[in-house]
Amino acid sequence: MGPSSTLTDEPARLDAVRRYDVLDTPPDGAFDRITALAARLCDVPISIVSIVDVDRIWFKSHHGLDAQQTSRDPGLCASAILQAEPWTIADASKDPHALSNPLVAGESGFRFYLGIPLKTHDGFNLGTLCVIDRKPREATDGDIATLRDLAAIVVDELELRLSSRLVIDFEIRARRQAEHDSTSFHKVSESLQAGLRTNREIGQAVGLMMAFHKISDAEAFAMLSKSSQDMNMKLNQIAHQVVRHHNSRNDDVVP
Repeated sequence: MGPSSTLTDEPARLDAVRRYDVLDTPPDGAFDRITALAARLCDVPISIVSIVDVDRIWFKSHHGLDAQQTSRDPGLCASAILQAEPWTIADASKDPHALSNPLVAGESGFRFYLGIPLKTHDGFNLGTLCVIDRKPREATDGDIATLRDLAAIVVDELELRLSSRLVIDFEIRARRQAEHDSTSFHKVSESLQAGLRTNREIGQAVGLMMAFHKISDAEAFAMLSKSSQDMNMKLNQIAHQVVRHHNSRNDDVVP
């Protein structure tokens, strides 16, 4: 899927947001350090790591701002994720779309905005790393370069957490499969032991029948050999079925 389609495919983008499972998670020092650094390097009072949800913009980290989320429409970050490049507004009070944002028109009085999309490895913009000022200003090349680098670190942190979760999930599934296989093995072992006990009882019964019907040892040996061969063939078939079933279950456990 090319970059243009990932920017316009909102259902797929929201699936990516769910895949990273970051919405409504507790504060994280790694992201807080990034927003603090972004604000300091760009000389602004506010920096945010935002994730754009269906109807809201949720803040994973919000340096210099008490709010934890805002409505999606109209939203500065909601506009930024539609861009392939950095999104900047020098003076939001002069931007008709941005002016309807409560953080621009309200007491917060946002004016300058610079946002870098948080792009996943498969091209979806989850949200932004942005810096905000209450005074109008122009974004410098240095501001954009700094924020690009820090946004890449944010994405790396998100990818690391996703990979760790997938590894943990795989280990849990593998452990459960191993426990299931162990239980199945014990059940088969118990069945075989029960079968051996049954065979001994059958042997004793056959001995009594031989004596009662006066069957010679040679005749009894021939009958038992034939029965044994038939039973071995059936056990062989069952064993192969068990092995095939076990291998197919193992093949299902994939990372």
